[in-house]
Amino acid sequence: MKTTPDWQKSSYCAQGEACIHIASDTGAIALTESGDPGGAILRTSPTALAALLHIVKESHDRG
Repeated sequence: MKTTPDWQKSSYCAQGEACIHIASDTGAIALTESGDPGGAILRTSPTALAALLHIVKESHDRG
């Protein structure tokens, strides 16, 4: 049985170490930063992540 998530690098990541990695982790969404992928891992529900992304995109559109 696999215990570590399959991390995917953000498609919006430029070169360098300031990237977000995301994985599906037993029904939740796991997020970590590329600079320390073994460090802190934020786990959330798909619904909560979708709400956060909606708010971030909406705020960006408003300038």
